[in-house]
Amino acid sequence: MKSLKKYVSALLSICLLSACALIPQEAEALEQSSNSNTNDMRAVWISTVYSADYPSVQNDEQKQKQEFITKLDEIKNMGLNTVVVQMRPKADAFYQSNINPWSEILTGTQGKNPGYDPMAFMIEEAHKRDMEFHAWLNPYRITTSGTDMSVLAENHPARLHTDWVISYNNGLYYDPANEAVKQHICDTVAEIVTNYDVDAIHFDDYFYPNGYPLNEGETQDGQQANQRRANVNDMIRRVHDTIKSIKSNVAFGVSPMGIWKNKGSDATGSDTKGAEGYYAVYGDVRTWIKNGYVDYIVPQIYWARGTAAADYETLIKWWTEEVKNTNVDLYIGQGIYKDDVAAEIGEELLLNEKYGVKGSFYFSLRDLLDNRQNCKVAVMNYYAKKDGTAQQIPTPPEQTETPEQTETPSVVIPPEQDKENNAPVVFDPIEPIPEPIEPTPTPPTTVETPTVSKQDQYAIASATKVLVDGKEISFDAYIINDFTYFKLRDVAMALNGTQKQFDTLWNEKEKAINVVTNTAYSVAGGELQKGEAKNKKAFYSDGTLYFDGVQKALLAYNIDGNTYFKLRDLAKEIDFGVAWNEQSQSIAIQSDNSYTE
Repeated sequence: MKSLKKYVSALLSICLLSACALIPQEAEALEQSSNSNTNDMRAVWISTVYSADYPSVQNDEQKQKQEFITKLDEIKNMGLNTVVVQMRPKADAFYQSNINPWSEILTGTQGKNPGYDPMAFMIEEAHKRDMEFHAWLNPYRITTSGTDMSVLAENHPARLHTDWVISYNNGLYYDPANEAVKQHICDTVAEIVTNYDVDAIHFDDYFYPNGYPLNEGETQDGQQANQRRANVNDMIRRVHDTIKSIKSNVAFGVSPMGIWKNKGSDATGSDTKGAEGYYAVYGDVRTWIKNGYVDYIVPQIYWARGTAAADYETLIKWWTEEVKNTNVDLYIGQGIYKDDVAAEIGEELLLNEKYGVKGSFYFSLRDLLDNRQNCKVAVMNYYAKKDGTAQQIPTPPEQTETPEQTETPSVVIPPEQDKENNAPVVFDPIEPIPEPIEPTPTPPTTVETPTVSKQDQYAIASATKVLVDGKEISFDAYIINDFTYFKLRDVAMALNGTQKQFDTLWNEKEKAINVVTNTAYSVAGGELQKGEAKNKKAFYSDGTLYFDGVQKALLAYNIDGNTYFKLRDLAKEIDFGVAWNEQSQSIAIQSDNSYTE
């Protein structure tokens, strides 16, 4: 690791200056000892978009600092050596910038100075612990949802240069074809590398918006598509050259989608059937590797072993061959936000070792801290065994309820974020995530119909404000896998008396719920009661549900004896509008609108 070597070098210099010089053999032994078994990459993505991983509070310098220190110590204790922190979630800044406005995530208002420099503080704390700090930037994304540029800070470059901006699926992005945009991204990177002691600049898989349409008559391998890939390639090359011209020791890494091309599209592609980064977002990773535009890549292989459309080991082998005989390091993005991946993370790490992979990035921090499917214990055990520094960490007994978080408020994630399918419902970049991740490192979708998870889940108490026809109403809602879930009766009560009202009837014989649309709701009592604001264990519900007598397969979970449904699933079946208001950071339920994807 570069930062570790830097500190070792400083230590040796101090010893020499104080007449404690070491003979060459001793100096070499010291460096080898300090770096023993820890020169592999052990990184975690810390997502700031939606405050998904950090920060949990706004407008409080001391609490934000203490929260980061606490999490950094936990990360270090797990055996990890690198943090990859999202410093530019929405064309803004978690650092002092003369180019981009302060991020609204810090204070609630874009452009408002938080009173300190978060990135300078984070770098100092990471380096104190001999950990690397990679500044994670989203180069093109301007908004996660919404196209009203008046909500941006007055000094936001997108607002000052509207010709730089493209709009797609209710989102705003910088135009990758615009020469001024390319220069703006390079200037942004140059400012960071010049002013901060970062160990790397890191991009995730956000390039052209996922699914951005081609002109009529154009094909995926046609002139327009090739030009889009050339635009992205040019940006990547120029960012690399910019970094190296300022500080040659600062690395540049990109985390692309887990599949470059399928074998069905290109004989040299992987034996998979998933979404292809080459076509979906015009990311030609092979060109970056071949020409040395990047120092490392972190393909987001967010699938479990044996996945039919995208087998983990198949992809590991393919990427290993792709970087062979190059100067590009290969690390793997591990999708531990998914239960099946989290449950087998130990086995995946052993496969990485088998094929000579140089390390891993985990998405994301909250899943490690929550020990999803015992992944934290598995990761700690793997590194402890590898380092020979600790005894086996025991597996904790299964809990029926997730412990209450005393200092951390609920994560606020809009309802349109679709982490499981690697794209929000309203618009279609490939985060995740959510946009993750907000990355947003996040998994590409597969061609096959996704399998609905029937496993129990971790439910995050939602603190998101909800407006029903403009009136704020308090719901007891939860975020599960980055979707917002509501009680069916609460939604029925909130829409009662509107043109989208509906009733819920219980069929004892069939043990089924029947939703009857265009009917006044029969109040049962207890609707719209304020929740405990505690995170909970959510149990998969296999109950039967009908809409006007037609059975529907809607994913549902039972929390404390109540059944919760995905808000957008209900909106689609009942046909009411759902929207995310970027300015007020709220969900809008609209009875006078129809549902739209």
